[in-house]
Amino acid sequence: MNSVATLTEYFRDAESWDADRAALSRRSARIAWWVAGAGWFCAVCSALALSLLMPLKQVEPFVVRVDNSTGIVDVVPSYTGAPPTEIVTRYFLTHYLSVCERFNFATAESDYEECGAFHSAQRNQNWSSTWATTNPGSPLNVHKDGSTVRAQVKSVSFFTRSSGLSDLAQVRYLTATRQAGGASEKITHWVAAIQYAYTEPAKDPKTRRWNPLGFKVVEFKSDPEVVIEAAREDGHHE
Repeated sequence: MNSVATLTEYFRDAESWDADRAALSRRSARIAWWVAGAGWFCAVCSALALSLLMPLKQVEPFVVRVDNSTGIVDVVPSYTGAPPTEIVTRYFLTHYLSVCERFNFATAESDYEECGAFHSAQRNQNWSSTWATTNPGSPLNVHKDGSTVRAQVKSVSFFTRSSGLSDLAQVRYLTATRQAGGASEKITHWVAAIQYAYTEPAKDPKTRRWNPLGFKVVEFKSDPEVVIEAAREDGHHE
């Protein structure tokens, strides 16, 4: 009887031990799932936080300007206000004509790059073709004798389309050609029809130095004004 009682007690202890081990295994599994769930929750919260913060992180390019005479350094401000007024547009048109219609071998390369900063993509393609040395009418070929050309704007007029859009201007200017070693200038009068637009300023610091407001010449057509005047004079004599 003692042996039977001992065996019964042994099996009871074994069953209890097995039940405790199973309970411990289930508790460990629950803890593992809770830890895994907490980890995934933290990961999702981190991803959401990053996605919400991403719009706040952006690169703001700026141009540092150094005065050649004084050495003073300042930052060129970028324009973020209302659309530019006619005064600003008049300045850009006058500056564009003065630089892009002149020629001097000493500043030709710099003038070519600066004018490109004001061109649309299509206008820049035409500009490149015009200046190519393979083009007989290229300024590099026409003025290889050492002659120079200066340009001077006489007036700027603005026009508004029937839709209310103001993107057209007429610029009257003159060009003065001087032969190499010569003292006199040959004056020619011109009228240019220009379509312009304001776009996002370029990210390139060199381009922003020339054109901080994103002013673009979309189309440019220039005709000699003397041809019209000559026609009027001929009609008067008749």
